Order: sequence, then structure tokens, then C-alpha cells
Amino acid sequence: VRPTNLQNYQPHSQKGALMPDTPSHNSTIIPFPDFQKLKEEIEKLRTELSMLVLERDELRFVICKNIEMEYMLKVGGLEYQAYEAECAFLRLKRKVELIQAKKNRQEKVILSAIEDALDQEFSEYQKRLDEQIDRMNKALERSKGERLSEEESRELKSLYRKIVKILHPDMNPEITEAQMKLFEHAVSAYENGDLPALRIINEMIGSSSDSEYHEDTAAQLSGERNRLAALLEQVREEIEKIKSEYPYTMKEFLDDPAKLEHSRQELADILEQYQELIAVYKAKIEEMLR
Repeated sequence: VRPTNLQNYQPHSQKGALMPDTPSHNSTIIPFPDFQKLKEEIEKLRTELSMLVLERDELRFVICKNIEMEYMLKVGGLEYQAYEAECAFLRLKRKVELIQAKKNRQEKVILSAIEDALDQEFSEYQKRLDEQIDRMNKALERSKGERLSEEESRELKSLYRKIVKILHPDMNPEITEAQMKLFEHAVSAYENGDLPALRIINEMIGSSSDSEYHEDTAAQLSGERNRLAALLEQVREEIEKIKSEYPYTMKEFLDDPAKLEHSRQELADILEQYQELIAVYKAKIEEMLR
């Protein structure tokens, strides 16, 4: 490998010639060993970054989704029932207040108007209930999906990591729009465990070298090294953030049968208490409307 600015070098015999180790006034020459060392350092950073991106995406698309699926299937049903009962109780309690206010003002109690008002007041509660149902449906769908074998899972990760090194926009900022679209398909295939799709994408990118650099100056290579180092730190922070939030934080809880059973019992007790309160307030409303 020869730095391109060596083309300015002239033989010693020519008048005014540059010495071999003297840089021209408008270019930068670094000794070959240092130049190669910098390129090797960049390749090492790219490899480390591809491994971290794989770890992050494995957490997001596989581990966390499996944790949430397990949580929803083991606890989510009871959690939903308890929250639904709480919403029903709060709505009945508010209904009593609205009916009593009408009576105090000696106004006619129109139940349809009260129900409309309650629908508006409790729209946020209903939204949260719908979100919980959606999460449960996704968990049920995921539980029915075909699981990859250990060998297939290893191949999925290997192919995805190779694709990340070649097509990830952070790894290769100059990729085309078509390549970006192909990478998005790869992310979707990895998220869904679609091994055949990743195999096709892998064939499309072929054996493209992920270690080719167009940079030929120390400044450009140093800039690329610093950019990759900053990305490494960013991905590490993203990984830590994922591990500090739901659903990953439920992993330890799910791995402890005693804690799991205790939580289920607590939810069952809460549900029973709200059901009793609901019965009380329904009876109270019937009495108020007589």
C-alpha cells in the first residue's frame, strides 16, 4: 500500500527535488506502518461495533420480546383483570358523585348524559386497557410462532452481524438509498426470526469487503476512528438503557417462582377487593335511582 501523495516525489538528481521523507506543502504523508496500524484500528472498531449492534438488537428484538411474552402469559391476564376492575370501580364511584350532584340541585337524572360524560372522563383508562389487550394479543401470537433451532439461531445471528457490517448506515455512512432499504428488510427479518429472508439478503450483498476504505489521509482515517469510537459508546449506553427498563427488568422476577407466585396472589387479592367494591357501588346506584 503506497500513500497517494508519494506521486510528488522526484529523483534526487533533479534540481529542487523533494527528499523521499519530505512531505509536499499541500499533502500529508504518514509512514506506512502507522497508516496500516490506523486502518487496523478502524477495522477492530468496526468489528466491535457490529458485535455490540448485534447484542443491542438481540436484546430489543428477541430477549425483551420473549421476556414480555412470558410475563404477559404468566401475569398479564391477572394484571389486566385487576386494572379493569379498578377502572370499573372508579367509574361507578364517579357515577355516584354525578347522580348525587344532580339530586342536590334537584335536576333530572339522565343516565345517558352521565354515561357520555363518564366516557370522556375515563377515555385514558380505556386507552390503557386497550393497550394491555394489544400486548396480550402480541404475546399470544408470539407464543404460537415457530421457534428456531439452536443451529438456526446461530446462523441467524451470524448472517445478521455480517449484514450489519456491510449495510448498517452507522458502519457505512455512504450507502445508497437502495442499500438502506435492503438493510431495513434485514432488520425486519432478524426481528421476526426470518432466516430464509436473511439468507437471500446475504446472497445479494455477496462477499463485499467490509474493510475497504476510500480515505487516503491521516486526518480522514482519524476522523473515522473517532466517529466509530463515539458510536461504540452510544450503543453501549443504549444497551444499558434497555437493561434498566421494562420488560428486561422483569427477567429476574420471572426467574424466581416464589416472587412470581406472590405477585399473582397479590393481584388476585386486589381483584377480589375491587369486585366487592363494585358490587357495593352498583347497589348504591340502584338505591339512588329508586
